[in-house]
Amino acid sequence: MRCPGIYRVHWLAMKPTAIDITNRKQLNSLLSQLTPETPALWGNLKPQSMIEHLVEAIEYTNGKRTAAVHVSQEEADSNKQSLVYGDVVISKGAKGYLADATKTKRYKNLPTAIEQLNKEIDAFEHFFTRPGKTAIHQHFGAMNRDEWITWHGKHFTHHFKQFGLLHNE
Repeated sequence: MRCPGIYRVHWLAMKPTAIDITNRKQLNSLLSQLTPETPALWGNLKPQSMIEHLVEAIEYTNGKRTAAVHVSQEEADSNKQSLVYGDVVISKGAKGYLADATKTKRYKNLPTAIEQLNKEIDAFEHFFTRPGKTAIHQHFGAMNRDEWITWHGKHFTHHFKQFGLLHNE
């Protein structure tokens, strides 16, 4: 599988996504289990930093931030086919490229960050109300609403497993 360098050797073929960001009942039920003291099972993120990282990721798909494609169209298409459409999940050792939320806190506490995550998902839904709307992923190129729901689902699943909100299958 051809993958961007940051993902190479960090992907494992497994079951499809467990999280659907549009299923707010499920999403918020899982988030309600998270406390500021919830330990990460791996990695360096704290609960609030993880939520702020997810806020940042959603902002790239609701019009608040923009990305540029860092690979050729052929490579972007290949990456998208393998990683968005393929039955893969992000492994424990994966290194991402959204660093903002891991450096400084944007919100006063975890509940405020979770509230903001919900607002950003609302903005995501509004952003994609126009037919044919897309948002850019650095390694996958332009993606539509359904593709982003799939990719965000894989990303959220990874972090929810990181904090024990979901268990490895």
